[in-house]
Amino acid sequence: MLDVLCIGHAACDVSLFVDQYPPENSKCETHESLEACGGPAANAAWLLSSWGLRTGFAGLVGDDVHGKRTHDEFTAAGTDVSLLELRPGHATPLSIILINRESGSRTIINRKVKAVSFSLNAAALFPLKPRVLLFDGHELEASLTAMQAFPDAITILDAGSWREGTAVLAGKVHYLAASERFALQATGMKSLHDDAERRQCLSKLREQFPTKTIVTLGERGLIYDAGDGYSELSAFPAVAVDTTAAGDIFHGAFAYAIAGGMPLLEALRLSSMTASLSVRKAGGRSSIPTLAEVKEALAHV
Repeated sequence: MLDVLCIGHAACDVSLFVDQYPPENSKCETHESLEACGGPAANAAWLLSSWGLRTGFAGLVGDDVHGKRTHDEFTAAGTDVSLLELRPGHATPLSIILINRESGSRTIINRKVKAVSFSLNAAALFPLKPRVLLFDGHELEASLTAMQAFPDAITILDAGSWREGTAVLAGKVHYLAASERFALQATGMKSLHDDAERRQCLSKLREQFPTKTIVTLGERGLIYDAGDGYSELSAFPAVAVDTTAAGDIFHGAFAYAIAGGMPLLEALRLSSMTASLSVRKAGGRSSIPTLAEVKEALAHV
C-alpha cells in the first residue's frame, strides 16, 4: 500500500550552464553540465521516496538507456516502479536545459514523442491503495483510471501549463496547484503583477475550476483560495543559482504535507521553503533538500 502515487511525465535531463542565454545562430562554450533523471511527477515521486513516504510512480519511458536509468534511479530511492512501463522501441523523453548563471533562470527543450498513449490496468492498481494521487497532466487516461479506482484518495494536480490533461483534471482534483503560466493561459489575463490582477485571477480560476486553488509566482510567492477567500504567501528569500525543477519540488513537498494531514497554510510554508532551498543549488534532483534541512530552515524563519 502506498502513501502517494505520482502519475505523469518522466524524462532524462541534460543541464548546461551558460554565462548568458545564447542568441540565435551563435556558438557558446560551457565547462559545467549535469545529467540526471527528471520530469514533474517523477521528481515529486523521487522527493517523496527520499523523504520516507511509500511512493509509487506510473508513467511511460522507453527500454533505452534513458528509460533504464529512470527505472534504476527510482529503484535506488525506494520508489515502487510496478506501474512504470519500459516500452520497446519507444524513445524516453529527453530534456536539454540551458541554465543562465547570471540569473539562475532555465530554458527547457523537451523531446517527447507525440500522441503516445499510456494506460493503467485497474487490477494492477488495486493492491497499491494510495492515500494521495499526484498528477502532472501528461497522462490523462491513466490519471482518470486512478481517480476512478481510488475515489477516496486526495488528489493534487501540478498544472504547469495548459494542455488537455491539465484542462480536464483541473476541475476534478481536490487541489489545483497551478503555475503562473497555467493561470494566465486559463484566464486569458496578461499579467499578475498587482494585487487587483491576482485577486481577479483567483476568482476566475475558482469560477472555472471550483476547487482549492494555488497559483505559484516564483520569487513573488504564491496566492491561494481554499474556498474561504483570497490569501497570499510571500516567498522565502533566496539567491537563485538554478531554478530547474523548483516547481516539481514544491509539488512533491506539498503532497508530503497533505499526506501527513498538515493544514493548508503549514503545507504551503513547507513547500515554499523546500523550493526556496532547491534553487540555491544546481540541478534538479540533486538540489532537493532533505526533510531535516527544510524543518531547520523553517525553524529559523
